[in-house]
Amino acid sequence: MDYSESMREADNPKWEASTCSTDVGWIDTSETQNSFAVEEPENSNFAREHSHRLESDAKLASTSEIHSQIPEGDALQSTTHRPQDKEPQQQQSKEALRVEPQRYHRARWQSQQLPVSQHKLQTKITGLERTGRKDPILRFDVHTNLPKFRTTQFRDVRRTHSEFVKLAEHLISSNPEAIVPAVPTALTSAGVGTDEDEARVKSSFQKWLNQVCSNPVLMKDDEIILFIESDFGYSPMLRRKQPATGVRRKVIKQFAPPPDDTPELQNARPLVKALYLGMMDAGHKIDKLVKARKGLGLAESDFGVKLDSMHVQELHQGLANAYRKMGKTIQTTGDYHSAQGTAEATIIGDSLRYFSQDAYIVKETLTNRYILLRELLQAQQLTRSKSSAAERLKVSSSVRRDKVDEAISAHEEASKNEMFLLEKSKTVTKNLLLEQRRWFKRTVADLKFSIREYAIREIEAERRTLATLEIIRPDIRAIDSSGGLSRLGREADPAARRTSLGSSQGAKGDSWSGVPRRTDQLNRNISSNLILNLPGDEEGDSLNRKKITTLPVVKESANDSDRIDARNAASRLASATFL
Repeated sequence: MDYSESMREADNPKWEASTCSTDVGWIDTSETQNSFAVEEPENSNFAREHSHRLESDAKLASTSEIHSQIPEGDALQSTTHRPQDKEPQQQQSKEALRVEPQRYHRARWQSQQLPVSQHKLQTKITGLERTGRKDPILRFDVHTNLPKFRTTQFRDVRRTHSEFVKLAEHLISSNPEAIVPAVPTALTSAGVGTDEDEARVKSSFQKWLNQVCSNPVLMKDDEIILFIESDFGYSPMLRRKQPATGVRRKVIKQFAPPPDDTPELQNARPLVKALYLGMMDAGHKIDKLVKARKGLGLAESDFGVKLDSMHVQELHQGLANAYRKMGKTIQTTGDYHSAQGTAEATIIGDSLRYFSQDAYIVKETLTNRYILLRELLQAQQLTRSKSSAAERLKVSSSVRRDKVDEAISAHEEASKNEMFLLEKSKTVTKNLLLEQRRWFKRTVADLKFSIREYAIREIEAERRTLATLEIIRPDIRAIDSSGGLSRLGREADPAARRTSLGSSQGAKGDSWSGVPRRTDQLNRNISSNLILNLPGDEEGDSLNRKKITTLPVVKESANDSDRIDARNAASRLASATFL
């Protein structure tokens, strides 16, 4: 008997080997031992070898208690294996079944349940370098697990704005099935060198990189790898053009669109075109508004300077003081209006301009799909014509071999081109369906955010202007002893002059008249109860009459503050709450 073989088997026990199946399924250790004893009683060599293996397994049992339990399916080999076939099998699997400690192996069921790692490409803008109005340089870090990259991390990648534009142009022309976002501008209306300009440029480029790198089609483009891994600048290796450019593209747009079996994409292009034109028109109007706002600021500043110069020749001390204070306040208000115009151009003007450019790219992407569908129709017509030409050759009386070969090759080439365009059109249509849905959601969210930010900045600007104008209220009232300009439109001095002259713009919000807001909901109840009654509804009419006649505000009262007339209407309006 070969004892060296038994020693090798002790080092490599059978229960570590690969699983084998029988006709009745998996067999555990006890069943295998009994089957060996019953099926091979006459083979003494086999029995001695088997007993030696059992002793070796018993010695290894004490050291394997700390390991994970072996699955039942990996127990032993099948009993259908004959002993004479065991030696060749052991020699073949000797190298493959090299046993390592169990801690280096995961159980089979664990490896099957592990989630498949998804490809990712993450970028983070780390800095912006700008020299005057030249092309800025953006620095960013990259982390990826895509297999085509040299490594998983790239630190301090430096690319200029023009290189981002080149990459975007390549992605648009090379990936007709994806929607590439528009590249943000290198400058904003906030002004070069300001903190807001730098923050907005970095934020916009970070958003652009996130959208490109999260796109499953764009992230696998070879130019992305070249864009990230290039050491000294970037230039596209493949310069692809649009399917149709120039005059040909304009002529194609004049024709009716080809038959489209996807109504969602068919309806998307007119909507995107209307959005593009509307955003562009709104951007032009915002530019006019900003120009007028800045002109107002300059005019107010000039008026404030002239008003301030009037206090020199004024003999009345109170009026001279009012001229001086009012002139400086109007100058400050003019500066606020100029800053407000800059904020409008930065927040809503730049946003509308970017939305217009982005919608234009989406419109052209959908136009490229129409051009692809038109090419598919032409390819189908060409295939049919080649097929009919081949059929005519079949029925011809005089057939030349070269003509037949030429017709067959032309028909095969046309068929291959048709199949290629058909598959490409299906892929483009399938991906663009998902892309345009994501684009609409993203655009709506960005537009809502821009409008919300614009509204907040406008409210803040108006509150700041109002608080500035309220500063000179005591000086205007102190022009003379009778109250100055506060007596305009009144027959006599007010019976009770308001003593509180605090600012209406406090930490708790806006109080238009400077008085605290009412805690009750009187005005809200009045507006909710005054409902127009429908004719014929007697119950509702009587019910509403009861409510109106029982309102305390309609009753005559000696208190003038409860009366609604022209004198205190402004005060009532100022203290009202509009929700």
